[in-house]
Amino acid sequence: MSTPSVALVILNWNTAFYLERFLPFLLATTYRNKEIYVIDNNSTDGSLDMLRSRFPTVHALPMNANRGFAGGYNFGLARIEADYYLIVNSDIEVTTGFIEPLVDLLESDPRIGICQPKLLALDRRDHFEYAGAAGGWIDRLGLPFARGRVLTTLEKDHGQYDRTEEVFWATGACMCFSSKLFRRTGGFYDYYYMHQEDIDLCWRVRNMGYSIYACPASVVYHKGGGTLSWENYLKTFLTFRNNYILLSRNLPFLHAAAIVSLRLLTDFIGCFYFLFRREPGISKAMLKAAGSYLWWLVAYRDKRNPQPRGWKNLPCVYKGTILFPYFFRNKRKFTELVRTNTAPHAQRALKEV
Repeated sequence: MSTPSVALVILNWNTAFYLERFLPFLLATTYRNKEIYVIDNNSTDGSLDMLRSRFPTVHALPMNANRGFAGGYNFGLARIEADYYLIVNSDIEVTTGFIEPLVDLLESDPRIGICQPKLLALDRRDHFEYAGAAGGWIDRLGLPFARGRVLTTLEKDHGQYDRTEEVFWATGACMCFSSKLFRRTGGFYDYYYMHQEDIDLCWRVRNMGYSIYACPASVVYHKGGGTLSWENYLKTFLTFRNNYILLSRNLPFLHAAAIVSLRLLTDFIGCFYFLFRREPGISKAMLKAAGSYLWWLVAYRDKRNPQPRGWKNLPCVYKGTILFPYFFRNKRKFTELVRTNTAPHAQRALKEV
């Protein structure tokens, strides 16, 4: 049997310093049938010149405008031929054998649509990293969290999430999926620009009848905030706005209307929390996100989601909201939240791949 081809794809915008630092790790990976691509979002820091001089075997796909995460990957992946796409943030240090477990997992079961490795923090290697940790869940208000990361609390990794297990979403910081499936979905939703587009894609893939898995046998180290930190106004704005859009695109209309209304009320109360913490910039970004979402809902025409909607395949959806146990019962770890919340069938694990 021939070895499937894998395209390792990085989206770059003015991160030449990260490419110089982390591309050697990708080049040193042991998987043989691979090619490395860098989609460039119209960088102005000399990234393309650096690639040509330092990494001539890496394929560059330049764009004439910054299309963000969703538009950039849609542009680049449409031009890449491979059996599997493995998208990797520019600020990730990979391990030499991280590709094989991901491909083996996808090859082992045609109903697994997307998988991700275990993400650990580059600067704190014994802790999980915020962007995806050991695979993501979601609560009924649409709040994403992960095995190893609940809201802003990051756990220390001591092997507690080392099972290959079904999750609700895989992180766009590092995820692997077949090119055929990606084309069937229609790709990422461009309007997001960045943030939540990975969860949107996974939700649509799940409702097409596929599963999403975390594959902890594959390990990478993520700088985190390498492009935008949590304190960045734009990141806060897009995270909140896009989360409302995520719910509207993937739930039936009346269900979405009820949930988003509750979320808007909850987040409005949250604005006072950040004002109390003397972080008015976050409150301002949250209020602007609500207004921008309402504009999208009323005025923006292209809201199409060709996949079925709803909470299909309920595993990995928290039956309630994580806000109350997190803030009022001091349950800050994933295992504290899901231990009694999850039905016996809800966590599907693969012992061997």
